[in-house]
Amino acid sequence: MNTTSAVVRSRRLRRGVNFSHWFSQVYWEPGYTPAHFETYIRTADIATVRDMGFDHVRFPVACEPILARAADGRLPADYLGRIREHILDMLDHGLAVIVDIHPEDAFKHRLAASSEAVAEFADFWRQLATAFADLDCERVFFEILNEPCIHDADRWNALQTELVQTIRKAAPAHTIIVCGDAWALRPELLKLVPPDDSNLIANFHLYEPHAFTHQGAGWVSPWARSIRGLSYPPNRGNLAALRDGLADDARAQLDDYAATGWNADGYHAFLQPVVAWAREHRLPLICTEFGVYKKFAPRASRLAWLRDVSAALSANGIGWTMWDYAGDFAVVVKENGIRVPDHELVAALGLISPSLA
Repeated sequence: MNTTSAVVRSRRLRRGVNFSHWFSQVYWEPGYTPAHFETYIRTADIATVRDMGFDHVRFPVACEPILARAADGRLPADYLGRIREHILDMLDHGLAVIVDIHPEDAFKHRLAASSEAVAEFADFWRQLATAFADLDCERVFFEILNEPCIHDADRWNALQTELVQTIRKAAPAHTIIVCGDAWALRPELLKLVPPDDSNLIANFHLYEPHAFTHQGAGWVSPWARSIRGLSYPPNRGNLAALRDGLADDARAQLDDYAATGWNADGYHAFLQPVVAWAREHRLPLICTEFGVYKKFAPRASRLAWLRDVSAALSANGIGWTMWDYAGDFAVVVKENGIRVPDHELVAALGLISPSLA
């Protein structure tokens, strides 16, 4: 299935980080404005990413604000120009860039239900790929859609194939990143029928188990919001203490967490089905999201999880992109209002912080 180009280029995506909440998921004022774009991530942040030892950035871009500014069906040149400017800045710092289209759920729900929405999205990608086709194809990658949430594997397989064909006509040399349906987790990748294209990388996300990685997060299921202080690896005393006062569904999740045996060896075993799938389809493989919501996870457990998961991915030849740079899963902390590396976390990922080099 793959060409030498995809395999060679995938080696530029060994260890990276997501620039979330910059051109996507902007939930505060002033929103998607030049002022936000110029201040949320600065050149100093890009340099920090490079200096921590990352080799690439995943650049999530929401398509809705771009489409909202389209005139007569044409994507706004100034908006695309701003995205290009930041991609070039990352390239100038020696980083590869994954351009990840990262809409909200409502947009994806329309894709699941409407042929008109699919046509609109295909035209969006036609124009975007045309605009960026001249960017370095060895270091710029196109990721079709973050966590598709079509919830119909056959429809997503057909839709993704159409989008690959659209992108390929506009950008014949660039490597395209594909994924499974829903939240792009391991089971959905195994259902993916790869598009008939010779220049693809397959992608999945790893947040299992959610009881640990998303404990206390406000946007997840109520049972997960009720769990706080869960340690990793599973600890009998910790689990017993947390069970008191939890609803039955949350207790069931803790029981499953205890029984599954999540640890370093467990994650190695967990990855074997996707490794086998990628080998069967002769596709390079990357995990473009993994991480732990930091507010309620014990810090030592969070570091241990990141250490075990990143090591398991690397040991199995899978590139990875941690979620995220400066958000709720961050690889940096603030000191006197300035973002600096979280040195212990950087070390857990197998990297070396600049001040410790």
